[in-house]
Amino acid sequence: MLGKNSMYAEQCLKEKFIGADFEIHEDLTNKLPENWREFNHRYIPVFLQNNPGKTKIAAGLACGMLWTICKGISIGDIVLSPNGHGRFMVGEVISDYYYKPNDVLFHRRNIQWYPITINRSEVSAELRSSTNSSGTSTMITKHAEEIERFISGSQPLENKIEAENVEDPSIFALEKHLEDFLVHNWQYTELGKKYEIYTEDGEIVGQQYPSDTGPIDILAISKDKKELLVVELKRGKASDAVIGQIQRYMGFIKDERAELGQIVKGVIIALDNDKRIKRALSVTNNIEFYRYQVSFKLFKG
Repeated sequence: MLGKNSMYAEQCLKEKFIGADFEIHEDLTNKLPENWREFNHRYIPVFLQNNPGKTKIAAGLACGMLWTICKGISIGDIVLSPNGHGRFMVGEVISDYYYKPNDVLFHRRNIQWYPITINRSEVSAELRSSTNSSGTSTMITKHAEEIERFISGSQPLENKIEAENVEDPSIFALEKHLEDFLVHNWQYTELGKKYEIYTEDGEIVGQQYPSDTGPIDILAISKDKKELLVVELKRGKASDAVIGQIQRYMGFIKDERAELGQIVKGVIIALDNDKRIKRALSVTNNIEFYRYQVSFKLFKG
């Protein structure tokens, strides 16, 4: 995203760059470690100092995205950038990081823009969902095959349902959109009575929130701001392995992102559980289990 609401897209296209700032006004050349965690530890305090009133969660997200733009993206990688008019500009990264002070998006990478744009309405629902992120950057590598077809001029293939060994393919297809459905209908759920999905400046940032052991499906906060809630979604039946996974996420939020006095809780949402996960949850504090139910019916009028 080239500035809020793609406000710098035209300039970036003309001058052939992508960039960000996040109010960190210093040249980051030779200050970009291979590991984004090291960068975050160093620059989260800088971000908070330069952005009074922001939380550690906002700081962690901002610094992680800044590292991705400056270091995580490699020369030769393909980027999609919304142009503000319903299409994606497509380009290839052709330089390492450089700093251009006294200009917009001063932490930059040079781009060779392709002579095409992609209509957002023509991409698959999965790619559209992945690019719905309100943050500056999001990883779309899993959609590489689809993006390559657009670049080569091929027509996109119809969405495939990878439903091998699934008893009910219609249920499987609906489950693929479980996360987006839950986010869009959060206020109507049981969890929505007490918690809100984490937002910054009115935009959701708590969906696929990055941690040092993988992205958290949903990060929410209680309406009184005293609790942070880590939500892990599992399509189908959950196994007891999910307990360790969500505990790692909760530990990260507790150690790295929670403000003084905030407590961290967890919720696992799955189609069903088994005896092993029930046993594990019976001796686990601050983690609850919820079942979801998928239903699709047609009624003749």
